Amino acid sequence: MFPIKEIKFEDLKNKVVGVDFFNVAYQFLSSIRGYDGTPLHDSKGKVTSHLQGLFSRSLNLMSKGIKLVYVIDGISPELKHMTKEERNSRKLEAEAKFHEAEDDENYDDMLKYSKQFIRLDSEMVKESCELLEAMGLPVIYAPSEAEGQIAFMCKNNDVYACASQDADSLMFGSPRLIRNMTLSQKRNVRGKTIYTFLEFIELKELLEKFQISHDQLIVIGILCGTDFNKGGVVGIGPKKALKLVKDYKNFKDFDKMFSSLNVDFDWKEVYDIFKNLPVEKNYKLKWNPIDEVKVKEILVDRHEFNWERLKALIDKYYEENKSSNQKGLSDFF
Repeated sequence: MFPIKEIKFEDLKNKVVGVDFFNVAYQFLSSIRGYDGTPLHDSKGKVTSHLQGLFSRSLNLMSKGIKLVYVIDGISPELKHMTKEERNSRKLEAEAKFHEAEDDENYDDMLKYSKQFIRLDSEMVKESCELLEAMGLPVIYAPSEAEGQIAFMCKNNDVYACASQDADSLMFGSPRLIRNMTLSQKRNVRGKTIYTFLEFIELKELLEKFQISHDQLIVIGILCGTDFNKGGVVGIGPKKALKLVKDYKNFKDFDKMFSSLNVDFDWKEVYDIFKNLPVEKNYKLKWNPIDEVKVKEILVDRHEFNWERLKALIDKYYEENKSSNQKGLSDFF
């Protein structure tokens, strides 16, 4: 449905990109695992897959001249709680199936089910933020949804684009969305390796292509289903949703449309989340040099990472960027 452009990392040089922290952290917890589904961990059993992923990918993207900003989710809207409950239920079911596969020494199933009950606790989030800040990157704590916060920062011209696999940021009004922002450009989907590219989606181009308003785009999302009304309206997919919003073009018409569809949720509550999400307006974006002592303390002293390997990557980063001029935000757009 989206008008997608293929871009290169060079196109993002000196651009500020907002990253949905939880979106990428769960990616690392899912992908950085052993053949039996065991995540990377230290000798004390502490999971470190997310730290490995955050350090490696962030440093690689920084080496490309991309100015990263990580944004952390705050308190979810009440309507998202049902979605979270469903996810927790699926996680418990997957965990039970994992242990069954473990008893049978079925490593394929162990790997499959281990990815379905990933958990990121508050200690892991706190330490991840410590690491990112030690790498000189700004971390913003959103009062609610991270993608809504990034969208606000993007509309405020402090951030160029939102980096996420989800498209919610477009519904929150982000002018630009970047997907697949990983250097490997490979993903494992249902056991198969697929090759991807850096996807770039512009909200303005999307609205022009389908000749709709941003409000109509939000309603399309609600019809198809969001985290705040899981499943959407039964029997309605993107094509039918597009036709409906073109027949019903404004707020009063939308109310009539949803009434005629006999939905079992209040569409206005979902709509209001995308239009009036609480955001932090007094944020500060500042990038600092890498604090090698702090990075070493977090990754090596606490979790037994190999310092020689980490130091080599940091030195390589500085070597590649030694001729780069420091720029202010006004130079990035």
